[in-house]
Amino acid sequence: MIHKSTIDRKEKKQFHDSTDDNGYIQLLHSGEEYFLRLKKIIQNAQKEIHLQTYIFEDDETGNDIADCLKEAAQRNVKVYVLLDAYGSASLSDSFVQDLQQHGILIRFFSPLFSLNNFYIGRRMHHKVVVADGSMALIGGINIGNKYHGNANTEPWLDYAVQLYCPAAEDLQKLCHDYFFKKGSSKKILPVLHSAGDARIGVLQNDWLQGKTEVCDAYTRAISNAEKEIVIVASYFLPGSKLTKALKKACTKGIKTKVILAGISDVPLVRRATEHLYTSLLSHNIKIYEWNKSVVHGKAAMVDNKWSIVGSFNLNSLSCYGSIEMNVEIESVEFAKNLNLDFEKVISECSQITLETLRERSGMFKNLANWVSYQIVRTSMLFLTFLPHLRFLKNYRF
Repeated sequence: MIHKSTIDRKEKKQFHDSTDDNGYIQLLHSGEEYFLRLKKIIQNAQKEIHLQTYIFEDDETGNDIADCLKEAAQRNVKVYVLLDAYGSASLSDSFVQDLQQHGILIRFFSPLFSLNNFYIGRRMHHKVVVADGSMALIGGINIGNKYHGNANTEPWLDYAVQLYCPAAEDLQKLCHDYFFKKGSSKKILPVLHSAGDARIGVLQNDWLQGKTEVCDAYTRAISNAEKEIVIVASYFLPGSKLTKALKKACTKGIKTKVILAGISDVPLVRRATEHLYTSLLSHNIKIYEWNKSVVHGKAAMVDNKWSIVGSFNLNSLSCYGSIEMNVEIESVEFAKNLNLDFEKVISECSQITLETLRERSGMFKNLANWVSYQIVRTSMLFLTFLPHLRFLKNYRF
């Protein structure tokens, strides 16, 4: 059941045009839009907040959200914060202690090294906030200035979904289990819940625990596509299974577009991705590069009826190493709105063709891209598999 006490009809009206008692979902973008919603959810919470994110920065945006969390704790709202120890390693002890002194329960997911386990490849990559088991945000947006942007700087290109539906209860249960190390998250099966006219489900990817729901959902949706596939992807290095599915879709005449990073915070990965361009273009996959800011989005739309948004990157680290969480949405309205957003992004991108690729390529650049690809793929395999194979029997959260 949805906890009605959290958001009354007036508040729902502020969030969305619909006040359907069955709930709703709404697409959000990185920038001021996302962080205003995040603050509003925290401010309206009455009983319990779970916030889990890979990166929490000690900057203007991070301190603004921290202040909201502290105010919630002072209202006797239980606030639980789970951060990744590597992604949020820059947080100072004083920052963490300040949160704790205000009554916030904070924990870091797995240190980089442990006496019993080797955690290099296993990271908690969620970007989720849930309030009172009824209102939630889930996507790919971390907490920091680069995801917020300002008057002079574009925010990193990214997406999230706001939920007011029973799927938020699933998110709260999952967040609770991860925070308290209950381990029961692996027993929670993906269920499609109603949200107005849409159906939405929470997907996990945690290969070491046998959860490959996000990876499977991408592969299944692409394999079953009939007309069109559009993907926004950061750190795009799909494995052989997904690559084959994309290329097979194109041989069936399905329009396939991929929006990738023209600017990246990890240049080596961008070069590695560019190594794949010739193969993708030769299979009639259209490539668009976004050059206004860093691409950090992880979202896709298929046939104007199925969408997915979350923290999952299309590479082996997300498939087999990190703990990821996405939502899949079966909704014609949502998919069409997402596709319209993608088309707007594409209109501001540079299209890459075989001709433009030849013009900007050269022997040394092609060699650098190939070397980058080999380095990145090898590094991902090492970071993903070696620690788990070595310590699989001795694994603990």
